[in-house]
Amino acid sequence: MGSVNVRDGRLYLDFRYRSVRCREHTKLNDSPANRKALAALLARIELEIQRGTFDYGKHFPGSPKVEHFRQIEQLVQQKTVGGKMLFEVFADLWLKEKRAEWRLSHIETIEGILRCHLVPYYRGNPIGVISKAEIMALRGLLCQADAKTGKQLSASRVNHIMTVLRMILNEAAERFGYESPWRNIKALPMPRTDIQPFTMKEVRLIIDNVRADFRPYYLVRFFTGMRTGEIDGLTWDNVDFGSRQIHIRKALVRGQVEKTKTASSYRTLAMSQVVYDALYEQWKRSDEKNRFVFTARNGQPLNHRNVTRRIWYPLLQYLGLEKRNPYQSRHTAATLWLAAGENPEWIARQLGHANTSMLFRVYSRYIPNLLRRDGSAFEQLLDQELCEEVD
Repeated sequence: MGSVNVRDGRLYLDFRYRSVRCREHTKLNDSPANRKALAALLARIELEIQRGTFDYGKHFPGSPKVEHFRQIEQLVQQKTVGGKMLFEVFADLWLKEKRAEWRLSHIETIEGILRCHLVPYYRGNPIGVISKAEIMALRGLLCQADAKTGKQLSASRVNHIMTVLRMILNEAAERFGYESPWRNIKALPMPRTDIQPFTMKEVRLIIDNVRADFRPYYLVRFFTGMRTGEIDGLTWDNVDFGSRQIHIRKALVRGQVEKTKTASSYRTLAMSQVVYDALYEQWKRSDEKNRFVFTARNGQPLNHRNVTRRIWYPLLQYLGLEKRNPYQSRHTAATLWLAAGENPEWIARQLGHANTSMLFRVYSRYIPNLLRRDGSAFEQLLDQELCEEVD
C-alpha cells in the first residue's frame, strides 16, 4: 500500500512497482487539498498496477526510473514462451529488483543458488506452469547424495534453496494473477544446532597461550560476543574510549565491508574493563594509518579463514581442547553473562538479538540455575509446606 509523504515541505508519493520501492517527489506544498489530490492519483496508479496497465513514463516522465522499467518491459516481451515468462527470465528480473534490499554477500548466495540449482532444473519452463509436483520433485533430487562424491546437502541447505524458489514462485503468482503452486509445503526438519561454549577456565587457558599479537583480538571476541564479521570489520572511529562503548555499524563479509546482518545488529556495546584494556593495548601497538582495529601485518583487515586455520585451530590442538569453530566465542560470552546473572534483555541487546527468545532457546540449558527456574525454588516451597503439615 503506497502513501503520500512530505519532505522539506514538499509532498511525494511512496509506492512499490515490480517489487521496487518508488519515491516520486512533487513540487506541491503540504496542504489538505494537495494531499487529497495525490491520494487520488496514488489510488489510480495502484489500480493500474493491479490491472497491468501502469505506464511509469506516462505518470513520471522525468523520473530516472522510467528507463529502468522500460528495459525490464523489453526483457519481458523478448524472452517469453507462449505468452508465459520463462523461469530463468523471471528469476533474473526478480533478483535485479531485490538487489537494493540485500547485502552483497546475500546477493552472491542467491546468485549461487540460482546458478547451481534452480535455473538448471527449471530452464526453459514457463514459470506459470510449474506445479507442486515439480517443486517436490526438485526437493527430492536435492536430498539425494551426489553420484560422484557421495556428498549430500544438509537439510538446512535444502531449505535455503527451497526458500528462494518459494519467494520467486509466490512473487510471480502475485504479479501475474494466478494461484501459487507453493501450498502446504513444509520445511525439512533440522537437527538442533549444538553449541559448544568454552568454560571460563578454558577461556583463560586460551588467552594465556595465544600469540601476543592476537591476545587483544580474542579477549574482545570472548567478552563482547561480537560476530566474526563484526569484529573483523570494526574500525577505530567506532571505538569510543571516552564513553567506553563500541558501535557496531558495519561487518566484514567475504572481504567487503557491508551493513550489519539485521536491524537489531546495528547496536552499541558496553565495554567491560577487560575489553577496554584489550582495545587500548591494541590501540597502542597499531599503526595510526590503520583504519581497522584488528589487521594483518600488511594493514589489511583480517581474513578470518586464515586466522582460523593458522592461529585458532593449532592453538586448540596445542592446548588439548576439543576442536570448535571460533564462533563459539560468541556463545561463550552469552553463557558467561547468563551465569553471572546479567539481565537477559541487556544480553540480547549486546548480542544484537531483537528479543530474548533466542537467548533462552539456545543458551538456557547451559545455565542450571538461570533465574532460579531450575525447579529448586519449587522444591524448596514443597519442603517448607510439607514440614509445616508435619509440625
